[in-house]
Amino acid sequence: MTSPHVRTIVIAGGGTAGWMTAAALSKVLGADYTIRLVESEQIGTIGVGEATIPLIREYNRALGIDEDEFLRATQGTFKLGVEFRNWGALGDRYIHGFGTIGQPLDAIPFHHYWMRMAAEGKASDLRNYSINTAAPLQQKFMRARPDMANSPLGHIVHAFHFDAGLYARFLRKYSEQRGVERIEGKVVRVLQREPDGFIDALQMENGDLIKGDLFIDCSGMRAMLIGQALGVPFEDYSHWLPNDRALAVPCEAAPGDLVPVTRATAHKAGWQWRIPLQSRIGNGHVYSSRFMGDDEAASILMNNLEGKPLGEPRPISFKPGRRVRGWDRNCVAVGLAAGFFEPIESTTIHMVQTSIARLISMFPRAGFEQADIDEYNAQSAIEYATTRDFIILHFKATRRNDSPFWDYCREMSIPESLQHRIELYRSNGRIFRKNEELFAEVSWLQVMHGQHIQAGGYHPLADKHSSEQVKAYLDDIERVVGKCVDAMPTHADFIAANCAA
Repeated sequence: MTSPHVRTIVIAGGGTAGWMTAAALSKVLGADYTIRLVESEQIGTIGVGEATIPLIREYNRALGIDEDEFLRATQGTFKLGVEFRNWGALGDRYIHGFGTIGQPLDAIPFHHYWMRMAAEGKASDLRNYSINTAAPLQQKFMRARPDMANSPLGHIVHAFHFDAGLYARFLRKYSEQRGVERIEGKVVRVLQREPDGFIDALQMENGDLIKGDLFIDCSGMRAMLIGQALGVPFEDYSHWLPNDRALAVPCEAAPGDLVPVTRATAHKAGWQWRIPLQSRIGNGHVYSSRFMGDDEAASILMNNLEGKPLGEPRPISFKPGRRVRGWDRNCVAVGLAAGFFEPIESTTIHMVQTSIARLISMFPRAGFEQADIDEYNAQSAIEYATTRDFIILHFKATRRNDSPFWDYCREMSIPESLQHRIELYRSNGRIFRKNEELFAEVSWLQVMHGQHIQAGGYHPLADKHSSEQVKAYLDDIERVVGKCVDAMPTHADFIAANCAA
């Protein structure tokens, strides 16, 4: 006989993670389930996660959210990729764009032909062969045209920049319209039942007990349920990802400079983000306290703003890593409670999204079968490990020797799984995507090439065609991409016409 259904879900914590969870569960579960979200205005949220990756569109689409309405409500803009400056070496600049680069030929990936022509001095910069990397150089943007499947205009892939606080507010309204109950107050104790240690209730500061069947920990890095109450260990990534501090400050928007990319500029002990919104620019300096003091970090940030600051820098401390089990007993951790990479590739909101999707896929009965929990945790472990390796690559692959921080990153030991990928690429430019990992081959290509990991060769079947034929093939792709970019509106004009706040 199957056990009864879970009926009451308690979400501990609001912010982006809490309200994304509430919105998705209220949409999927419907009125037969009780969903309560507990949050405290006193505690607040970190609220600086303003850049996303394209899969956020699937989340919004699943909820039936109109994209233009969402962008107006969140002061949002569009994102085609991440521009990296000074990473592989001082003076470097490359874009990790979403979408594809070139087109395969005879089932051989485009980049092998490009490597062959580059070795012969007959290829231009890699960014010229993708609309997602060519368009930002001219501040151009438009959504993909599904009716133009044979054109680069049909293959534009975008994500968003938005105000995370406004997004949480937007999702709160969505959730409450679907019956989610918000409870204001501070949790002071997590009550567990005997003898299995399952969570029974949250005790509030005013003495109220919030009972439930399933508890979702969205309490941020405090991990009040999964860590403090249930004692799930934390796996520390800081020996590979040394940054553990951030300072965040918005500034006035620079007139006429609405580039559809997140900009990441490396400094001597970390890096600075620039995220353009409709109303302001989000800025932050991510750095390692082992290699730089807070005052120096603040000075670097404030001296590299492009507009008047709209406040004082807000400090954030974090530890990169993950809970070794994201689901323990009747508690699932979502967002920063489950784990955190430093924000270089905008994975934070995506990890919230995938945790929610896994939970819905394996939504439990009241018996909480261990096989379901184990599978959830196994899938989470794979996702964290593969994403972790991609993030580490950004710091390991550098020629910079101008500071102790970059010396440490360049010389540090790395996971064997990442070392294998680098060696495979160095041999003959081969890149393979494993399981359902987040970052595709084209992402690994752009970062490895952009940060000076050199392939010693290329796929031998790329020699099937003559040099003249391959050059014509590359030239044609570059020409078509260029014509498409010329035909696109500017990012600012597209927003003004479609989703201005």
